[in-house]
Amino acid sequence: MGQTLWTAVDAYISEHISGDDPVLGAAVAASNAAGLPALSVAPNQGKLLQLLARCVGARRILEIGTLGGYSTIWLARALPADGHLISLELDARHAEVARSNIERAALSERVQIRLGAALDTLPLLQKELEAPFCFTFIDADKANIPEYFDWAVKLSRPGAMIVVDNVVRKGALIDAHSGDENVVGVRRLHEALANDQRVSATTLQTVGVKGYDGLTLAIVN
Repeated sequence: MGQTLWTAVDAYISEHISGDDPVLGAAVAASNAAGLPALSVAPNQGKLLQLLARCVGARRILEIGTLGGYSTIWLARALPADGHLISLELDARHAEVARSNIERAALSERVQIRLGAALDTLPLLQKELEAPFCFTFIDADKANIPEYFDWAVKLSRPGAMIVVDNVVRKGALIDAHSGDENVVGVRRLHEALANDQRVSATTLQTVGVKGYDGLTLAIVN
């Protein structure tokens, strides 16, 4: 048992449940052609995000970390026609590719990509926000994950869901002596969650085409 089996099972799930979507396939191909890192969620994980957003009746979604817009498309498809998604991206090249992918998916009216460091953009969102977010997906640099999560809670309505990706780090989450800033970031998140009365949260380990990792899921109280 290991990576070969995990990848094969993910392929089976994607073939039978997630389906072959030419728009999503084109987004992956365009991202690869542009030289973006292959860090997008797997198809079955994208479908999970979409289902979770639908479960909370999301009308406003926040995404921190756009990359090529693959997960953005999954999430935007969960929105009603008048719904809105704001995605924050640091890298201008990533944002350019994502905008093209989102336009191809006919979702430009629902999606806004904001360029810049998320910790600079999030306070601006707080000032201009007309309504709180119903769902947040955090898939950006892990060193700042606790700060992103804190902002997500501040910007969310009660009952909103927050999902944080890549929090187990192949098991390094439990390494108290790690000098890896990504590991330190996800450990700080879990230490904060232990005493955060604003949310109810859990973390699940995952295996699949992306290897061994995990997701933190939280509901805002």
